[in-house]
Amino acid sequence: MTALEQHILDVIQDAFPLEERPYQVLADMLNAQGSAGDASREFTEQQVFDAVESLRHSGIIRRIGGIYDSHRLGFISRLCAGKVPSVATGAADDSALDFFAAAVNEIHAITHNYVRSHEYNVWFTVIAESEGEICRIVDGLCAATALHDVRVLSATEKFKINTVMGKASAGRNAPMRTVGNGAKEPLSGALAASDRERIRIACGDIPHTLTPFKDWNVSVDGLREDLIQKRMRRFGAILRHQQAGFAHNAMVCFDALADAGAVLAKNPHISHCYERPAFEGFPYTLYAMMHAQSPEELDSFIKDAAAALGNPDYVVLHSIRELKKTSFRFFE
Repeated sequence: MTALEQHILDVIQDAFPLEERPYQVLADMLNAQGSAGDASREFTEQQVFDAVESLRHSGIIRRIGGIYDSHRLGFISRLCAGKVPSVATGAADDSALDFFAAAVNEIHAITHNYVRSHEYNVWFTVIAESEGEICRIVDGLCAATALHDVRVLSATEKFKINTVMGKASAGRNAPMRTVGNGAKEPLSGALAASDRERIRIACGDIPHTLTPFKDWNVSVDGLREDLIQKRMRRFGAILRHQQAGFAHNAMVCFDALADAGAVLAKNPHISHCYERPAFEGFPYTLYAMMHAQSPEELDSFIKDAAAALGNPDYVVLHSIRELKKTSFRFFE
């Protein structure tokens, strides 16, 4: 990755310019800062565009688009933990796991699906408009695949949601805290058909052009309003963490007091931090996603985080296999 690409990546993860010519705005920003490793060099709109395109084609950037708050739009999200026979659990092969993965890939409501190093070896996220719809999806998977013993977990508190990685994350570690069981939150007003269409499109990936919003047929004013109304958390680049250098991650679950979440939210190596209810055989209530560039670094980050909480009991669920990772498209 070039110095220019790295600097652009640090900027556009957090806030891709909501302007008709965003790459010109980025070029002006770089030139004003004298950054990207060469203060004497002037970058053009085309050079910045080419750098972003290189990051997209290499797979480092998964998409550039809107990251919306599902609850603000009237949806609910649940993390599901379940069991599927695999080689790691004593099965002869991974055919049951592969069949389960293929079934999940056909379900739009499931956005993330991972195999983790635990008795509960599959963990997936479901987004839907009702609790009943989530139950129907889970029950259908149990009936059609070898998935069983599923636990559907709400987030009783959210301490941090931050998928910005690298240098750009340095200023984004202030803790957030929301309380609730994931019930629908009222919108600031009924969404018009044009709002729903804009949001549906913005959940995708911008066109590969110098004027992406015009070619997307999406109003930048409308996108700015989504941010103002907090329907959208941010508009930016979403990375494939492995390609971006953060190839090692784990979900670390602590048996800790709820106020420990505020401590973990300040940790720059943690992207997500939630409180969830414990269940039989799994007493842990504080969930943190940790990312690192090596196994040794990850182990060190986990131990440091545990020490900051007073060394409570915890379990490390390493990410063994990524079965699915997509962005939910609202109002599809």
